[in-house]
Amino acid sequence: MAVLRMRDALREALREEMRRNPKIFLMGEDIGKYGGSYAVTAGLLEEFGEERVRDTPIAESVIVGAGIGAAMAGYHPMVELMTINFSFLALDQIVNNAAKLLYMSNGQINVPLVIRMASGGGSQLGATHSHSLEGLYAHFPGLKVVCPAFPADAKGLLKRAFRDQNTVIFIEHTANYGLRGEVPDDPDFLIEFGQANIVREGRDVTIVGYSGSVHQALRAAEILAEQEEVEAEVIDLRTLRPLDIATVVESVKKTNRCVVVEDDWKFGGFAGEIAALVMEHAFDWLDAPVARVCSKDVPMPYNRTLEYAALPSEEDVVDAVLAMF
Repeated sequence: MAVLRMRDALREALREEMRRNPKIFLMGEDIGKYGGSYAVTAGLLEEFGEERVRDTPIAESVIVGAGIGAAMAGYHPMVELMTINFSFLALDQIVNNAAKLLYMSNGQINVPLVIRMASGGGSQLGATHSHSLEGLYAHFPGLKVVCPAFPADAKGLLKRAFRDQNTVIFIEHTANYGLRGEVPDDPDFLIEFGQANIVREGRDVTIVGYSGSVHQALRAAEILAEQEEVEAEVIDLRTLRPLDIATVVESVKKTNRCVVVEDDWKFGGFAGEIAALVMEHAFDWLDAPVARVCSKDVPMPYNRTLEYAALPSEEDVVDAVLAMF
């Protein structure tokens, strides 16, 4: 295994899949000569040429619409939307076309499309570029939503996305691009959707997260173990659609407590969906109500100190856990 940053693991997945399948091509703003805003596509233009690595105009609805058309015509495009807030401009194409064409055509039309987006706060990108909208896309039937937290998962899940015959929303946290980890070099390495990962075992409380919040949960678990002798089990959901709630429920039956950590706002967020499912499927095992640790209910500040104050922290997670005992 090689030790790679997450951006490099993603690039390796793209390169392997493009070599495997000549129908795969990439579209997006600055993904060619510039190499992508987060350097994920660096070097791919030189290897695959302009026919398969296409710089596009700044027009997200056009980019996604063209990707849907190409997918319907038998290609397998990957569209990069730079940051997740830009997907608002293509929302109609994503939720009314890509998500629904298979159903509305009675299974006759597939849309094998991968839409990559960067999300999350913590990088001083201001209120309009710091959204965590994974739960928004998980709301729509017909879309698969993938949120890797580690480099190996990023590679295995992205490769799996290119094997899917319908639209996959692939969301990467901006703070994770430089994260290093061991990554398998097997070109057939895949991670199936709908399989959560227990990244830390424990007996006293279950902490559930995805993407960037997994690392907050792990740091909180270390604090709890060192300072409070509380052993937390940490679960990385990896995908929100399909959602592996069974792994969460089995963990809660063991620990009898659950905290859900999410970078999104609490009101209407995906953490509420997880909390409701735990209540429905594991109520008799709970010794305390499910807690949610989320961002403050404000637009993301630009000032670094205020930004960190608005985001959930490991101290917030620790406090939520201790309040259950």
